[in-house]
Amino acid sequence: MVHVYNCHPFASQHIVAAEQEPGLVCCGGGAVFVVSAGGCKIEAYELQREGCPLICRFSSMGSVLSIRHSAVGDYLVTIEEKNKATYLRAYTNWRYQAVEKTRVGVRLLGHLLRGSSFRGTPKEQMEIIEIPLFEPPLCMACCSLTGDLLVGCAKSLVVFSLKRQTLSEQLSVLDFERVLILHIQGWSPSQVAFCAGYVALQTELEVLVVKLTPRQKSSAAAEEHALLPEDIMTETSIDEDAEMTKDGFSPLHAQEDFFLFPKHQEMLGNEAQECGISLVLEWTGMEAESRGDMSVVYVLFRRFAPDFFQGCSVEETRLHSLQLHPMFTGKQREASISKRGEPTCVFVFFSLPNTGYMYSLKNTVELVSTYQYPEKAHQAVLSDQFLYIITRNALQCFTVRCSAVAARVDDPYIDTTMKACPPVTMEVCALRIQLFIGLKLLSYTCSAPPNWQEMTTPSSSQHSKNKYRLQNIF
Repeated sequence: MVHVYNCHPFASQHIVAAEQEPGLVCCGGGAVFVVSAGGCKIEAYELQREGCPLICRFSSMGSVLSIRHSAVGDYLVTIEEKNKATYLRAYTNWRYQAVEKTRVGVRLLGHLLRGSSFRGTPKEQMEIIEIPLFEPPLCMACCSLTGDLLVGCAKSLVVFSLKRQTLSEQLSVLDFERVLILHIQGWSPSQVAFCAGYVALQTELEVLVVKLTPRQKSSAAAEEHALLPEDIMTETSIDEDAEMTKDGFSPLHAQEDFFLFPKHQEMLGNEAQECGISLVLEWTGMEAESRGDMSVVYVLFRRFAPDFFQGCSVEETRLHSLQLHPMFTGKQREASISKRGEPTCVFVFFSLPNTGYMYSLKNTVELVSTYQYPEKAHQAVLSDQFLYIITRNALQCFTVRCSAVAARVDDPYIDTTMKACPPVTMEVCALRIQLFIGLKLLSYTCSAPPNWQEMTTPSSSQHSKNKYRLQNIF
């Protein structure tokens, strides 16, 4: 057995100067996007060129509260606030803003201009797509395989399918179609993830993973995963609560004199149906033939109770960094992505301040690894080979077992006299703790090569013109 005491997984780092304090950071498509602290200006820097030059700079229509990039379609989606109202917007063809005084078009989802304005030479312009919702958006996620968009609201999840509309022989534009609404009974997600049909939801202390799958009417097993009733509470319990209220007594969950802590709970596979969270499908897409052919399969439910012994207060004990991570093996990666095929494995990761959890979702649902952090983690990001976390003053790197799981799924008899694969249950280890000053955000993009980590830190020189910087490590 070989014990690794220290290993530096990075080759070098670049520093990108920013004129204003970065408020939000995300990356994708070979670029890093920086939202200024004011929230109304977005800057894009190119990562794969020396010095990380500025690609373009453009203004948003409101103060950006959240931003994501989709590699499929190369678009940005934001949650913005203006005049105390919250909006969801998508920015397509943003690279055209590299040219000064470029046109910018604003339109509603599904409203494409087909008249005289698109006749003749195609217009190279950035488009801002307004995406209307019945409820204010709380969180969002993009599917890394299809580019579809999932939006989390207080009482529902809305799925938008990415479409490419052909307007003429020379011009095609991106658009979205609202295809599905998942109504949630008594559960408001704080973070969502979306990949390969899997939908992950997270509140402060609970995580739920479901999969949207074609309904197989001939299979009795599929019927076991049918939708739960609209109200998970039985009529008997409702009548009992009504009788108690009528007699002058309040039911236990309505008493204000008690504060009930939830207990730790883990439900895997079919057991997750009993989690008490109801999801009701509503089809809204134009493809009527697909309606009713999808069902919700409950995959994983995990509930945590506040721990007083982990060095965090009850208020600080909350989940963060929810992520769905697909993984392909060998040549299947290129073929699957081009054909929108199924990945070999899909992993879900989520983290408490002192502990991270990674589950494998395909085939058998199981806990693969548990990560114990030496100090409180603010954010974590999972990749194929490493898990990165940031604390107040350090970037830490841990090993992961994604490759071992995928290899054994691809070849269950991989262990022979000629070759072998490390066991999935092998303990993870910390590879590197890199000190920084004032870490704020961590973002990850997979480009081959390199892999980048973007962190915003205040500059050490207080007299420098650019007081803030992005450190890109690969």
